[in-house]
Amino acid sequence: MIILINPNSTTSMTDAMVETAKNTAPNAAIVGWTSSDGPAAIQGEKDGELAVPPLLKLVQKANDAGATTIIIGCFDDTGLDEARRLSTCPVIGIGQAAYHMASLYGRRFSVVTTLAVSVPVLAQNVEGYGLSHNVARIRASGVPVLALENNREAATQQVIGEIQRATQEDDIDCIVLGCAGMVHITNDNAAGSVRLIDGVQAAVKVATMF
Repeated sequence: MIILINPNSTTSMTDAMVETAKNTAPNAAIVGWTSSDGPAAIQGEKDGELAVPPLLKLVQKANDAGATTIIIGCFDDTGLDEARRLSTCPVIGIGQAAYHMASLYGRRFSVVTTLAVSVPVLAQNVEGYGLSHNVARIRASGVPVLALENNREAATQQVIGEIQRATQEDDIDCIVLGCAGMVHITNDNAAGSVRLIDGVQAAVKVATMF
C-alpha cells in the first residue's frame, strides 16, 4: 500500500494528488492522508517547520498501518530526512523524485514554483541532492499555493506564462512543476515545447518499484 501524505491541511490538494497518483498507477493500492494539524499551505521555511511535527505523526501511523511506501506530497520535501529516519519503509519526496526524473530526460531543467519565498528552500534541496549543475533556474511564478485551489483558472494561466518564459529563455530540456498544487498542468494545456515533470507522477512511478 502506497500512502501519500499531504503535510498541509488542504484536503482538496490531497484529493487532486491522489487522483493523479491513481491515474499514474491504476493497479497500485494508493490512499491519501491530509495533515489536519499542518498549515493550510507550505510556502517557505517557516511553514515547513510548522508542518513537520504533525507530518511525522502520520508517518509513524502509516508505518503502523503497513505502508510499503510513503510519499510526502509537498514539493519542498518537507520533513523528508526526519521521516526517513523514523520510517521502516521507503519515503519519497515529490520534489526529489521530480528532480531526478528531470535529470534523466535531459541535461538541464528549470523549476517553476509558486512564490519567491519558496525558492531558497528548493535551491537548498537541489544542492543537497547533488543536482545543482542540472538546474538552469528556479522561477517563482508569483502565484500563492492556495490560489491554485481557490482561483485555479487565473492562477494556472499565470503559471503557464512562467513556463512559457522558461521555455523561451532557459535553454532547457524539461521543466519541473514546483508545487503539488500544479498536478493539473500538463504539456497539453501549457502548450510548451519541452516536457513537463510533475512530482506526484514521478514519485508514484518510483514508489511502484518497491
